[in-house]
Order: sequence, then C-alpha cells, then structure tokens
Amino acid sequence: MPNDAKTYTSPQLLSPANHSLILVDQQYLVLITMRSHEATQVVERMTLLAKGAKLFGVRTLLTTAHSETQKLVQQVQDVLPDHVPIERTGLDAFEDERVVAWVKEGGHKKLVITGLWTESCMTMTTLSALYAGYAVYIITDAAGGGSKETHDMAVLRMVQAGAIPLTTAQYLKEMQRDWARHETARDLIAIYEQHGSTYGAGLKYQQTLVAGK
Repeated sequence: MPNDAKTYTSPQLLSPANHSLILVDQQYLVLITMRSHEATQVVERMTLLAKGAKLFGVRTLLTTAHSETQKLVQQVQDVLPDHVPIERTGLDAFEDERVVAWVKEGGHKKLVITGLWTESCMTMTTLSALYAGYAVYIITDAAGGGSKETHDMAVLRMVQAGAIPLTTAQYLKEMQRDWARHETARDLIAIYEQHGSTYGAGLKYQQTLVAGK
C-alpha cells in the first residue's frame, strides 16, 4: 500500500494531459441511420464532449469518411472550427498512417475513442489501438449503431478486448476532478447547463445554494 497519500490517485483515471481524444466519423448520414439511440440525444452528447474537451485543452482528432456526401455534424465542427478532419476511405481509422502518426506525435499511452457507428468504425479503431498497445477508453453515449443490439454487442466486444467504457458525464467529471479548480469549474457548469440535461440542472441548483451561503 502506498505511503504517500498523493499516490492513492488511481493511474486509471483520465486527466486533460494524459490522453488524446479521437472522434470518429461523427457525420450526418450515419447519424440519421442510427437506431440504437435517439439522434438528438447523441448530438447533445457529442456537443457536450467536444465543448468539454476544448475547455480542458484535450488533444483532439476528428476523422471523416466520404465527406463529399455527408458533412461532419455541424455542432461538433462549430466547437472545433480550426480542426480539419482526417478524411479516410477505410473503416478502421488505425489503418490510416496519418491517424497513427497523429497518435504517436501526442506521446500519450491512453486514448479516448467514440464515434459512429459503434459496431464498425469505432470498434475497429478501438481493437486496433488496443493491439498497438494503447490503453483505450470508449465513450458509449456519444456513439451509436444501426440497432440497439449491434451497439450493445460492439461495446461488449470492445470491453472484452480490454477497452474501458465510460459515459460523457463520467469523462468530464474526471477532467474536472475537483470543483475547487475554479479555472474550469464555472465554464464546465455552463456547458452542462446547455447540454447536460438533468445533471446540468442539478449543478446549477447546487451552485445557487453555495452562492447563498
């Protein structure tokens, strides 16, 4: 058991500086043909994730496929206007040398991956990243598949292969970690109020109580 209390922090926890984020093919055609989740809810999670990643300065990559016929979801591109997606033809982003080079350049051994569809591009990219030796975390609610079963089985397959599942809310809580970190706390709460549904409303109420003390 560690002697120094500071070492009790789990090495599994994510922080803004210890990983890179890959948003795979968050595009309209796959979004509108998704049947595992309600599309507007997934877009809200995508937007919440993109805004949170930008707030915390997380190194982020966008990828697309066949973008001549399907645009990147506008809400995501609006959050990251200077990010030019890597355009691919293959389903597995890790088979693209530019993606692999981008990952290596970051120097992180942890990757967070989410995207559309869960059972194809997200799964293949995750399995290849795991095989390449990266610790991979998958965000399941900013993703979606052709049916609930294909999404669920894809998540199960990735987890069985060693991926660590989490939701957008879990991810952003790990980024913040401590509400005393005022440099991001207020802005994160504001993002949650816009896109965080009931949790955002709860945070707003909590802050009202704190401010009244």
